[in-house]
Amino acid sequence: MAGRGPLRHTGSRSSSRGWRREEDCDMADDATRLARENVDAFNAGDWQRFKATLAADSVYSELATQRSVRGPDEIAAISQGWRSAFPDAKGTVTNAIGAGDQATIEITWEGTQTGDLVGPMGTIPATGRRVKVAAVQVVRAAGGKLTETRHYFDLMGMLQQLGAMPAAAQR
Repeated sequence: MAGRGPLRHTGSRSSSRGWRREEDCDMADDATRLARENVDAFNAGDWQRFKATLAADSVYSELATQRSVRGPDEIAAISQGWRSAFPDAKGTVTNAIGAGDQATIEITWEGTQTGDLVGPMGTIPATGRRVKVAAVQVVRAAGGKLTETRHYFDLMGMLQQLGAMPAAAQR
């Protein structure tokens, strides 16, 4: 296999499985690093740094709200909308795993809704309530930029915490 880099073991030390080409590990490390950097930039409200993690044709899909946009400016606009509704919003990456050109990060989003939350189904006026929401982002990277982000989060749980939806009945 001429032209392929050395192998790196990515599994447990007691396993013979988990060997990957070093360049594949580097791509996975890059995707994971970019995903974390994107969340860190959001946390800081640093929109230039946030957009710098995104490819010019990057696609962001928010599965819970069914929103999908393309390009750093549109993606930043959605994130700024969240930040406007939750000015103290913070994402904490609790787990990350990469493979090939993709990474998956688990995030806990927390914040207090002191601004109006504008979404595809209307506006939820500021409630002053604090929320804690579990989320996952599946990202793809190429050329040192995120090219795709699929963001999954517990919209129903968030709406219940905001009082915009009744809580599930207890059994």
